[in-house]
Amino acid sequence: MLADHHLLDFITDCLRLMVGGNMNPHELEAVLEAELETHHKETHAASHSVQVVADGLPAFGIVAAVLGIVKVMSYVGRAPPEVIGSMVAAALVGTFLGILLGYGFVGPVATAMGTRAEADSKPFELVKIALLASVRGYPPPVAIEFARKQLFSNLRPSFADLEGELKAAK
Repeated sequence: MLADHHLLDFITDCLRLMVGGNMNPHELEAVLEAELETHHKETHAASHSVQVVADGLPAFGIVAAVLGIVKVMSYVGRAPPEVIGSMVAAALVGTFLGILLGYGFVGPVATAMGTRAEADSKPFELVKIALLASVRGYPPPVAIEFARKQLFSNLRPSFADLEGELKAAK
């Protein structure tokens, strides 16, 4: 947490609102939701841009194939069938490459980028949940438990492990 200055800024801003803002939990939740929505859009901008490129690559492949076929048409009647056949095959390679690059490489990269952005946003959501629970009057261990329940099962510490860490931190 200490290495992520964005998360630290988020926490300190939240605490500042909690201490000096005199806000009820619903107002604070609305402010935090708006901030997290902005963060979400910022972190997903790059993956969205890459996905747009991935979505366009098959169309570029089709354009390449059409241009190749237009070129082939200028040879029809003047070239032997085997030459025409190889030119048609070359034109179809454009479609193949567009689909392969779009769905086989660039699209999965965009998905991986989006997944990474989601994972990077999870700590912000956990902080929001814990602080809102605290503002609503829950004791700190219960507020932390609310946040713990939001973790994916492969990352979630057991209740006993979390309780041990909390006792050790006192």
